[in-house]
Amino acid sequence: MTSTVRSSTVSDVLRRSATRVPARVALRFADREWTYAGLDAAVSRAAAHLLALGLEKGDRVAAYGKNSDAYLIGFLACARAGLVHVPVNFNLAGPELAYLLEQSGSSLVLADPLLREDLDDLEAPPQRVLPLRDEDGSLLAAASEGEVPVLDVEVADDDLVQLLYTSGTTSRPKGAMMTHRALLHEYLSCVVNLDLTENDQPLHVMPLYHSAQLHVFLLPWLMVGATNTLLEVPDPSDIMFRISHDGHRAFFAAPTLWVAIVNNPEFGLRDLSSLRKAYYGASIMPGPVLDRLREEMPELGFYNCFGQSEIGPLATVLRPEEHAERPDSAGRAALFVELRVVDSEDNDVAAGELGEVVYRSPQLCLGYWDKPDETDEAFSGGWFHSGDLVRIDEQGYVFVVDRIKDVINTGGVMVASREVEDALYTHSAVGEVAVVGLPDEKWIEAITAVVVRREDVTADELLSHVKGELSGFKVPKTVHFVDDLPRNASGKILKRELRDRFTN
Repeated sequence: MTSTVRSSTVSDVLRRSATRVPARVALRFADREWTYAGLDAAVSRAAAHLLALGLEKGDRVAAYGKNSDAYLIGFLACARAGLVHVPVNFNLAGPELAYLLEQSGSSLVLADPLLREDLDDLEAPPQRVLPLRDEDGSLLAAASEGEVPVLDVEVADDDLVQLLYTSGTTSRPKGAMMTHRALLHEYLSCVVNLDLTENDQPLHVMPLYHSAQLHVFLLPWLMVGATNTLLEVPDPSDIMFRISHDGHRAFFAAPTLWVAIVNNPEFGLRDLSSLRKAYYGASIMPGPVLDRLREEMPELGFYNCFGQSEIGPLATVLRPEEHAERPDSAGRAALFVELRVVDSEDNDVAAGELGEVVYRSPQLCLGYWDKPDETDEAFSGGWFHSGDLVRIDEQGYVFVVDRIKDVINTGGVMVASREVEDALYTHSAVGEVAVVGLPDEKWIEAITAVVVRREDVTADELLSHVKGELSGFKVPKTVHFVDDLPRNASGKILKRELRDRFTN
């Protein structure tokens, strides 16, 4: 008896929904619409096409494109063909792009034609590139017509399905090795803890190369048979128009996009009353921004989703009914997640004390691709070490303080950059802000605020405002004004770039 009899894979998510609700619309993108049966057939054709190119089970296939139906089909086709999908940030170019392609050992790159030039400009361009869409001979063209093949490949749930590269905000990205089994467990956690149903009519706008949009929302909603709408780029005005015009009931955005929506002149003018579920995560949400969202849309249920790529990425959830009492919490452990908060010696800390959150879960990656030392370090002591500084209360609610590497040592006292950022966000002139520690002879690290202004304001005015919010030692020593903050496409601010830019 083959192992597939008891196995469950990522591509089975779509296949089962196609069997259950074949005629229902699974995905809308641009002017194209796919039923579940049609999307499932397209994935089989695309998988057969990839194998016909000479790829073999276990080969890595990089995906370098913006959101599209072709991107989703490419991921599911790799899963069905036993290939390992490698999502690549479409904003990367030059050495950063070359590093991911080389480190993953990708045999083929699936690319949007408009991004092909970035591949050709590399010092060592990839030898095999297949257009995802918009060209003759693209993967989408191969997926769209012809007989539906029967694939001669056996895929087991403990096979690798994706290398999820970490965001690399502090060091070179590492490829988290995700199995089918890990992602299936994570999808079930999402369905249960985020109340995902077939009637949600979700709108998807964040990049699919990022694990949050793909694995917390799109695939779990395909699992339950929802009708999904996908946008190529996350434009705040377009998002609000789509919600008001099409009646979407559920929507996820990274905090930076929620900030952009709140700051958009159309916010408060568009009718967003169809929304019933609003999700945020992937980085820390500024408290004042969440307060305004909840004030403007009191009937909307907000879910805080916290985790990281290595765990699929959902680790904890704060549900709507829990926001009133603990609005600054990241919630409690998801269905298949066990967590502890420990000190530097891996001893549990008392409730309310600071420590690093560590995990045990079937959702976890196997380790980092071709990085055994980093794997051993992250999984030391039988738990995965997250690098997140948190505290936990007696009821198991987690409160995220900061990334351990972003905590600022000012005069020997540790200050969380998030606390200072939240204080600055309470000033109406602050559009966006990032707080970092810069080397300083007197203070060890000088608390430094980098601010994008919504309206005219001086540094002295901001510092005076913060002095009314925080203890004196937490007030920034310096304020820099910039036009925008550097970030990756998943919305995480690149604080290492700010440290480099403003270090004398």
